[in-house]
Amino acid sequence: MPGRLPSLTGLRFWAALLVVLYHLARKLGGLPLLGPLSWYGRSGVTFFFVLSGFVLAWTYAGAPVGARSFARRRFARIWPLHALTTALSLGVNAALGLAVPLAAVLLSLPLLHAWAPGTVFGGNPASWSLAAEGWFYLLFPALLRLLAPRRRGWLPLAAACAALGPLLWAAGALLPSDPALRGWLLDYLPLTRTPQFVLGVVAGLAARHGLLPRVRLGVAAAAVAGWHVLLVPWHAAVPDSLWWGPYSASQLFPAPLFAALLVAAAGRDAAGTAPRLLAGRTAVRLGEWSYAWYLVHEIGIRCWLWTAGRPAGTRSLLAVELLLTAVTLAAAGALHRWVERPCERLLRGAPRHAGTPLPHPPVRVVRQRRRSVAGDQPSSEPSRFT
Repeated sequence: MPGRLPSLTGLRFWAALLVVLYHLARKLGGLPLLGPLSWYGRSGVTFFFVLSGFVLAWTYAGAPVGARSFARRRFARIWPLHALTTALSLGVNAALGLAVPLAAVLLSLPLLHAWAPGTVFGGNPASWSLAAEGWFYLLFPALLRLLAPRRRGWLPLAAACAALGPLLWAAGALLPSDPALRGWLLDYLPLTRTPQFVLGVVAGLAARHGLLPRVRLGVAAAAVAGWHVLLVPWHAAVPDSLWWGPYSASQLFPAPLFAALLVAAAGRDAAGTAPRLLAGRTAVRLGEWSYAWYLVHEIGIRCWLWTAGRPAGTRSLLAVELLLTAVTLAAAGALHRWVERPCERLLRGAPRHAGTPLPHPPVRVVRQRRRSVAGDQPSSEPSRFT
C-alpha cells in the first residue's frame, strides 16, 4: 500500500485549474470552446470536498486521531495561508475603494463566514470553501469512529450521499425565489456540502479496505468530462437564475463521478501504474501549489480588471488569460514554498523532511486482495479544501 497517493495530488492541480478557468471566463470573458466548457468550473470545489473526505479517511482509517490533535494539524495546514491571502485581498479592496463588511472579515478568521449569506465571502471570496472545510474537520474524528467498525453501512451511506445532491437541487423549487438566497442555501452553506465530504470519507474507507470493484481511470475521467460537456446545452436552454438551471446542479450532481475518479486514481497508485500526467514530479508539484493558487488567483484577476479592464478581442483575451494563469500560478508556488510549508512545520512542530512514516495497521491492497506488510504507512497526502 503506498505511503502517499501522488495521483490524487496531481488531480488537485486539474481541479484548481478548472476553478481558475471558471473565474477567468466569468470575469474576463469566455474563449471559444474553452469558455462554455469551463463556465461551470466551480464544480472543482465539489471535487475538493470529496477529495478532502477521501484522503482523510485513507490516512486515518484504523488509526483514529484525537479531536484536539486533528484540529491542530488541520489548523496548521490551512490557516496561515488563509490569513495571509485574506490580508492581501483586503489590501487590494482598499486600493480599489471597495468596502468589505467588518463582520465578514472577523467571521472569516475562525472560518465561520459561510454560515450566513451576508458574510459568506469573508475577506477573500475564495475562502468561503474553507468555512465548509472547517466544519468538516470538526465532524471527521467522530465520523471516523462511528463509521470505521460498521463496514456494512458504508455503501448504503455512500448511495444516500450521492442521491442527496439531485434531491437538494430539486428542493430548489421549494426555496425562496431570490437567486442570491437560494444560491447561498444550495451552493455555499456548509450543511449542504456535507454529503459530498461524507461521500469522500466512505469512498476512502471502502477503497482503503479493498471493498470496491476496480474502476478504470480513463472511464472515470471521461464521465467527469462528459458531465461538463452536458452542461453546455443545459446552460443554453435554461438561465442560471432559475432553480432548474445548471448552476447549482453543476456543483450538487457530480460528487459520485468525482468519488469514482478518486477511487480509480488511488487504485492506480496502489498498483504502481499511476500515469505521469497525474503522478509525475511536475504534476505532483503543481498539485502541491493548488491550495495557494486557489486562494490567490481571483485576487490577481481583480487587480487586472482594476488596472486594465476586460480585454477586447479573442487574441487579447487569450493573451491576458494565459498571463494571469502563469503569474498567479508562479505566485502560488512562491507562497507554497516560503509561507505555507514553513508555517505548517512551525505550527505542527513537524520535522523539516517530508515523508515521516506514520504507523498504520495492516491493510489490503485493492488490486492484489492481500494483506500488506505490517508497518505500511498511511497516506500523508494533505487535504486542504478544498
